[in-house]
Amino acid sequence: MGKGMPETAVHLRIFGKVQNVWFRGWLVEMADGAGLRGWVRNRSDGSVEALLIGPNSLVQEVAGHCRSGPPAAVVGSVRATPSSDDGSTGFRLRSSL
Repeated sequence: MGKGMPETAVHLRIFGKVQNVWFRGWLVEMADGAGLRGWVRNRSDGSVEALLIGPNSLVQEVAGHCRSGPPAAVVGSVRATPSSDDGSTGFRLRSSL
């Protein structure tokens, strides 16, 4: 990621068969590989929640991949909303909420 590149943050909620299918680990690999910052976690309602932070084009690319997810996932919908940079360093797996 180049210095001075404008960054954006997007909050995602991913619904469908997205837990117990390696979605979080897959997203950590995708986001980390793209050089994004943020986090991902399971929610008690069965969804996956994530915050992607980085250059807009890379954030949009990774968010787009979340519409299909890893092979065992069945994504019903993805809700993406603009968010704020929370100061995350790297891309991490957070505890479920």
